Amino acid sequence: MKIALDPTMYTDLPLHEMVEKVAQLGYEYIELSPREDFCPFYKYPRADKDQIQKLKHHLRDAGLKISSLLPLYHWAGPEEERRQAAVRNWKRAIEIAVELEVDLMNSEFSGTKYNPVVCEEKFIKSMDELIPIFEREGIRLNLQAHPYDFIETNKEAVDMIRALDRPWINLVYSTAHTFYYDDGKGDIESMFDYAGERLQHVLFADTFNHKAAGGLRYIVNPPGAQVTVHQHLNIGEGEVDFDTIFRKLREMKFDGIATNAVFAWVDKRDESSRYMLRKIKEGFGLA
Repeated sequence: MKIALDPTMYTDLPLHEMVEKVAQLGYEYIELSPREDFCPFYKYPRADKDQIQKLKHHLRDAGLKISSLLPLYHWAGPEEERRQAAVRNWKRAIEIAVELEVDLMNSEFSGTKYNPVVCEEKFIKSMDELIPIFEREGIRLNLQAHPYDFIETNKEAVDMIRALDRPWINLVYSTAHTFYYDDGKGDIESMFDYAGERLQHVLFADTFNHKAAGGLRYIVNPPGAQVTVHQHLNIGEGEVDFDTIFRKLREMKFDGIATNAVFAWVDKRDESSRYMLRKIKEGFGLA
């Protein structure tokens, strides 16, 4: 199993300083998520060969490895022109993964919950174009259901991954989205059982149940707001059942990627990152 840090809280640091910081915090792996100077959100990647080689050099010096590269593009968006742009972005991101010698990428289904049928059609069209490239380059893919994407629930995510019918396409489960995944029940045991061996990647962060207490959980659902806000808190600061999460993962002999995906505490990010590494290790019986 690989325990990684998503360094979203450190995107203000230059790339080499971010790598050094992750090593100082005690991690062995980085989940390389979007940053403006490398693979930005929704835009064409900025990394060139020189930057890629420098990153590899910094990783070697710090004794770190990249667990996965995380791009995020509108590959399931309902507008065809934007979908085509997203596929171009994906092709370049795959090239970067190959140059980095990273054999795993992870992302979200994207699209919009307000037009799910069209978004599914666009997603499948994008996958038809990209699957041969993933297979040619030997790159695996893990996918995550996400609030407001065309797939929001655990069951729908697993069903779509099975529909793609490739052993190298599997599931990312984000604990911070637990209450979106099954409409507020938070039934970890059932969701993990349904995913089975497709569960290869878990993002760890806590959150509150936005469906509880009549919908008036002010911290995540302000009265009158048209959206519900999800949070990525430290373990123990919300309402996710982490005892069951870790028990089930141990029972399943989980051997994938466990990523610290806390983004809430930029003002105390070092403390948060060290705390989460300790809690993840304790949960897996590694501390």
